[in-house]
Amino acid sequence: MKKLGLILWLFFAFFESSMAQTTFVDTCLGNWEGTMYIYNRGMLKDSLSVKLTVKKMTAADAWMWKMEYLSPQMPMVKDYILRLKDASKGHYITDEGGGIELMDYLFENKLYCVFETSGVILTSTYELRGKELIFEVTSGKKQGVDNQPVTNYSVDNLQRVVFRKVE
Repeated sequence: MKKLGLILWLFFAFFESSMAQTTFVDTCLGNWEGTMYIYNRGMLKDSLSVKLTVKKMTAADAWMWKMEYLSPQMPMVKDYILRLKDASKGHYITDEGGGIELMDYLFENKLYCVFETSGVILTSTYELRGKELIFEVTSGKKQGVDNQPVTNYSVDNLQRVVFRKVE
């Protein structure tokens, strides 16, 4: 009887995890708009309008994840592909093109990514809160002396957008 209970628990845990993955991305489908606020060392430095488009692609478990930065001085488009790597673990890959892939991890309603490039540590998150999709990127550098039991990193920059779906 205990074995049957364990099997049922594992089945429902896997099913629930798979449903959470689908629900997150499915809720993100559509067109979103918001204002990105750009901070440096705690001070607001700039803001600009941003659009996010999320569409299901023909390939299984892949979504277009396109961000348009509507800056009058430097407009930019980041056209990525989000791929499901392992639903049971909540692992996704953001394919930036050119061989650059970032690992993403989904916990309930929030997608996390942490990576380093050119000595800068970046974290990015997408969080669903009700009818809003909150996008944040922080960046900073290694702080302090080597050979310490803890390595600290600064948080020098923050980019934050609260997206709302465009109906």
